Amino acid sequence: MRVHFSWVLALLLAGCQITQPENQTTSETNGELASQSDSAVVQASATQKKDDTTKVKKPKVILPSEQDDVWQRIGMQLSIGIPHNKSVDYYRTWYLKHPNHLQIVAERAKPFLYLITTKIEDRGLPLELALLPIVESAFDAFAYSHGSAAGLWQFVPSTGKMYGLEQNFWYDGRRDVDAATDAALDYLSVLGERFNGDWYQAIAAYNSGGGRISSAIRKNQRLGKPTDFFSLDLPDETTGYVPKLLALADIIAHQKKYGISLPEIPNRPVLQLVDPEEQLDLAIAAKYAGMTVKELQSYNPAYNQWATSPDGPYQLLIPVGRVDEFVANVDKHRGSGMKLIRYQVESGDTLSVIAQKHNTTTKVIQTANSLTGNTIRVGQYLMIPTAVKDDKAYALTASNRLAKLQSLARGQYKIDHTVRDGESLWTIARSNNVPYRSLAKWNGMSPIDTLRVGQKLVIWKTSSDGAIIRTVFYEVRNGDTLSDIANRFKVKTGDIIEWNEMSNQKYLQPGQKLKLYVDVTKVSV
Repeated sequence: MRVHFSWVLALLLAGCQITQPENQTTSETNGELASQSDSAVVQASATQKKDDTTKVKKPKVILPSEQDDVWQRIGMQLSIGIPHNKSVDYYRTWYLKHPNHLQIVAERAKPFLYLITTKIEDRGLPLELALLPIVESAFDAFAYSHGSAAGLWQFVPSTGKMYGLEQNFWYDGRRDVDAATDAALDYLSVLGERFNGDWYQAIAAYNSGGGRISSAIRKNQRLGKPTDFFSLDLPDETTGYVPKLLALADIIAHQKKYGISLPEIPNRPVLQLVDPEEQLDLAIAAKYAGMTVKELQSYNPAYNQWATSPDGPYQLLIPVGRVDEFVANVDKHRGSGMKLIRYQVESGDTLSVIAQKHNTTTKVIQTANSLTGNTIRVGQYLMIPTAVKDDKAYALTASNRLAKLQSLARGQYKIDHTVRDGESLWTIARSNNVPYRSLAKWNGMSPIDTLRVGQKLVIWKTSSDGAIIRTVFYEVRNGDTLSDIANRFKVKTGDIIEWNEMSNQKYLQPGQKLKLYVDVTKVSV
């Protein structure tokens, strides 16, 4: 037993000696691996540090809202896509060859482009729509087209009313930049849905109506033709409308590529909408804001007269830096924003005559004097809201804009025409041998507008067949008649009447001065 035990013990001791080196080797191996691993970590760390020091930092991505220029903000977000199309190429070339046009447009856009851009972003609509006022009106807030369309977004009266834009003697919402932008985006949103997100078709429909685009699509479907915008049979104006917009979008997104630089428009609010909650004379409102009447009117072209509308809206776009001053003055002088005069009714006066004298409306006089009807009596006193300044101070009222338009019309001589019963633009144009569209334009009208008896029109006539027209002032002598004078100067009796606004005058008076436009190649004067 002892021997056997000793033998077992010897075997155990030998086993310990055999396994011990193995454990030692494993331990050494593990230590070597650990050492190698540590070295790798140190080396990797060193390499990482080296990479960090040599790595080029990527430039920070500037978001559209962080851009310095609104044009850049728009250019970064264009999404409709620019196709390779000869019409787009044509209009791109045109814009690039006429950089002055874009310079003028950019200057006009400065007060309004930020406001329009943020409204479009808020609705998630394509930013190309911010460029539509360029195509529609060249960003002229006072623009009035041959089709009776008005404002930056060129709403015709019916569509404007459909989208909530009031139009009356005092106010035309189609020229209210804030309200009309909302209305235009409402309309475009409806069109975008109607045409299933095809913005080429939706934008075309904004120009010529959804019904016309849908009809063109159905026609192509019947004929087995493609129904994309460029395949549709549309009026020439609409066919060019979408390519114009796409060409503009391409240029604005790639100004450097095309070697063009638009005047920068700061990417921050320019104007703020303020509602004083009462009617204000524009001269008083301008004084409250510390600015000129003309500047205030340029931001608020919707107001046709010398004041905001008596029944509202009263809202005004005010430069952001002047809002606090404006609001403080409105609150301080609450109720003093209009001037009232005390007028005594004279023989022959009616409410409409009095309203016309004071550039207001019958309704305003009725409201100011609590009148329920049109009856007034001689000697009665009426309180009439009246402009605090001379008419010339309100340079951009409808009447002053029209006067400027008429004075800028080109022609050899001007005729003042008073509309008579039964006349139309077409008959007046024909009798004076002028284009009726030109006659409408000279008088700030649409060719389809109706006339009212007594309305004053301007007619510009050019000399022809070598005629040389001169203005002659003739003093009436005893025995003179209109026909005698007309024969002497080779002009028409009716023209003398028109030139001198004599429609209600029966007889000539000796010493009376008459203005005549005489062809000096036919008559010696």
